[in-house]
Amino acid sequence: MAKITTMPKLSPTMEEGVLSVWHKKEGDAVEVDDLLAEVETDKATMEFRAFDKGTLLKQLVAAGTTVKLGQPVAIMGATGEDVSGLAKDASGIPDAPPPPSPPPLGRDETMPGVALSRAGATAESSEGPITAPPRAVRPVANALDVLMRTELEPEWAPVADTHRGPSRASPYVRKLARERGVALDTVTGTGKHGRILPRDLDTSSKPHGAPPSTELTARQGTAPVAPGLSPPEVRPLSMMRKTIARRLTESKQSVPHFYLTIDVDVDALMHFRETLNIDLAKSGNSDEPIKISVNDLIIKAVAIALRRVPACNASFSADALLQHTRVDVSVAVAVPDGLVTPVIRDADKKSVVAIAREVRELAGRARTKKLMPEEMQNGTFSISNLGMFGIDEFSAVINPPEGAILAVGRVRQEPLVRDGRVVVGSRLKMTLSCDHRVVDGAVGAAFLAELRALLAEPLAAAVS
Repeated sequence: MAKITTMPKLSPTMEEGVLSVWHKKEGDAVEVDDLLAEVETDKATMEFRAFDKGTLLKQLVAAGTTVKLGQPVAIMGATGEDVSGLAKDASGIPDAPPPPSPPPLGRDETMPGVALSRAGATAESSEGPITAPPRAVRPVANALDVLMRTELEPEWAPVADTHRGPSRASPYVRKLARERGVALDTVTGTGKHGRILPRDLDTSSKPHGAPPSTELTARQGTAPVAPGLSPPEVRPLSMMRKTIARRLTESKQSVPHFYLTIDVDVDALMHFRETLNIDLAKSGNSDEPIKISVNDLIIKAVAIALRRVPACNASFSADALLQHTRVDVSVAVAVPDGLVTPVIRDADKKSVVAIAREVRELAGRARTKKLMPEEMQNGTFSISNLGMFGIDEFSAVINPPEGAILAVGRVRQEPLVRDGRVVVGSRLKMTLSCDHRVVDGAVGAAFLAELRALLAEPLAAAVS
């Protein structure tokens, strides 16, 4: 018996996802645990696997569609089953009343069937009827496209301008139009009775020199563009960017940040790194010799400093401070849509070489969105390093519920005074962002003092 397959919760924080790729097409046989599709969540691309055995009878959403949890995405059943009724049930809307009589059709024109709503739409509520200039009803080349990507509202709204033909746009289409900065009254619909379909937005054009409407620009968060100026390019937010915006806004609004900065002499650290890499290259114990970075050494030193000053390895909760007994260091990794923070578990117990290998492996999978959710969660402290981008100093935003984050700049060559003489030395600035509910100034200063001492004697940190 045919049944509806809905979008499952693929990660603990998932509320919606973009169904990016279908791996099974309609008519394909599906076994339990077969890969049905890939779903892009806020920080990773997850595998959507089948829970049931059968045939994929219908895909209810197209690739590239944003899907809410529990929204119907497909119908599974036995080969040849009639699923038209089930597809209608999946739409979750009542039958529409008969529409007004359509305008006469030309000789080569046809009337497509009435489209059902796309299951579990993620569109926002509509603002009311939108009218458009008169248009001819054109044939629909792919009825399935209409079925999956348009919505039918239960009632036809009255047309304000009786001299214009009826114009309809679903909430989903209106949302797309707002995201793309397209005014619907400039779009010619190719659906039934001039209904505007998603593909119509791709071929629409704005009048030459006409600025975007105030309503559209307000929704996009930009100011109206004066006549004669080019409008901005509108780029819809990715799942990752939405999550970054939400979490960091919450962090700055709810977490009382304060900042402590130190400037460390890292001559000994740089010399130790160079010697260590030479020794690793000579050892030849690996098919791919690992190179230790400054960041790898800092991760190890931070982990030891957190063990020595455990008050910095804590989180805030409503009723208590959570003092962590593990040292799990989150490392910020830049990816095309933003950044992710894979976690080095028990970093205080691992060698520098082990940390270096793990960081590279996690960073590689982060850039291809292959990290598992558990590999990016439950860190106890974060490190963000922008030194490779030439940044001398910056302050990072705390990643809740962690109590602190260390921002690392670049290693600078500067003149220094040593033993009464001016010499060239290596310096490194680091800024600790602290949650004042968890870390007081004296605690943060004690942590940075331990970190400074460890970086001044890197061999002690490396073998700890």
